[in-house]
Amino acid sequence: MHDAPLIGPYNPDEVLAREIDGPRTARQFLSDVSRLADSLPDRPAVLNLLSSRYEFLVGFAAAMLRGQVTLLPQSRAPQTLRRIAGDYPESYCLTNPNEPVEGIESVVPRRQGSLAGWPKRMPHIPLDQVAAIAFTSGSTGQPMPNKKTWGALTAVARATGTRLGLKAGEPAAVVATVPHQHMFGLEASVMLPIVHGLVMHAGRPLFPADIRDVLAEVTGTRLLVTTPLHLRACVAEGLRVPPVGLILSATAPLARSLAQAAERHFQTEVHEIFGFAEAGSVAERRTTADDRWWPLDGVRLAQDHTVWTVQADYLPVPVRVPDRITVDADGQFLVHGREADQINIAGHRVALGDLNQKLLEVEGVQDGVFFLPDEGADLVTRLIACVVAPGKTVEEVQQALRTRIDPVFLPRPLLLVPRLPRNDTGKLPREALLKLAAQQAGGASHDA
Repeated sequence: MHDAPLIGPYNPDEVLAREIDGPRTARQFLSDVSRLADSLPDRPAVLNLLSSRYEFLVGFAAAMLRGQVTLLPQSRAPQTLRRIAGDYPESYCLTNPNEPVEGIESVVPRRQGSLAGWPKRMPHIPLDQVAAIAFTSGSTGQPMPNKKTWGALTAVARATGTRLGLKAGEPAAVVATVPHQHMFGLEASVMLPIVHGLVMHAGRPLFPADIRDVLAEVTGTRLLVTTPLHLRACVAEGLRVPPVGLILSATAPLARSLAQAAERHFQTEVHEIFGFAEAGSVAERRTTADDRWWPLDGVRLAQDHTVWTVQADYLPVPVRVPDRITVDADGQFLVHGREADQINIAGHRVALGDLNQKLLEVEGVQDGVFFLPDEGADLVTRLIACVVAPGKTVEEVQQALRTRIDPVFLPRPLLLVPRLPRNDTGKLPREALLKLAAQQAGGASHDA
């Protein structure tokens, strides 16, 4: 097979997506795609900034039919968009009405129109066509581009659906709190539904009440695609929600205690995806059942000395795993954290992820993170922690940490902040974190 269909098993009048003003059928989708493809400028690449998940998909599909690559920025900040546009000359933006990006040619898609006839043959896309370029989040340094072929995107969607037990023809709808411009959001909230013939909700609920309301709007089996940050908020809020068939989480490690609480709250199973921008989704697990990860079908792990790589037919070259992992004889593996997260202070080693988890276990702490500042003249490395804990004092949080972690890892300073500068997927870009710490320390530095 050298190509794959644009969408999966839909009948013409089946609902493909649910917009705020009503459903969109598969026939409507193909009509919208054809009309937009005819009107797009002749350019090699496009920044798709459309906020509706359905409109994004229409733009994504139209760009592919025109042989254009969709650029998926890690941020909507104007300086980020202009930098990406500068790296990809002659690119343009697909934008919402009244939201042009200064310095970049902007195109606003025309909303709806007459229905075209159902095609005799579904449009197909070559498997080796580069459909998108995703950028890393910038949480560990400079964002880097990663090319994604149509073959890779469809293969991951098929493998994920198989692992989760999705059945063709079974009514199901995907609701997602993650942005569709993010790699996990693209794979799980866009590709997963269109490959398996599911209904895709076009919105992006952020707060617990919004998530509850959107879940109530869809019918059939509900799949919630989300992050640990959103799950924590839903559990803490305690709002009653409609029955959910399955939760799929990614973008950050999910603590087993939070997964257990989420399963009780939503009365469902919580599954987790392990992946990274360079390779996409790699493995899956039910967090409450096992610490080990199961590679998706078609994914292989191979070792070269101390380095593990991900291999798959849709990847042009093996991709290095950025985490430290231990692989069993049957191919399952444990993740021990990012290599870059390992720190050594006074001969003691620890993963920043482990420290963050201990911090979040402190009563009253709503959010928090440990990190190392940039190297300076100091001869002694000092960890910093930014903590969201309304009503708590620095001393109370430090005292609770003393019972959980080695004293050499106690943060100096520990800064109480109103909120952390998380991006749309809950990640913390290092640049934003350093800026926050500098601002807080300049106002009031608390040294344990």
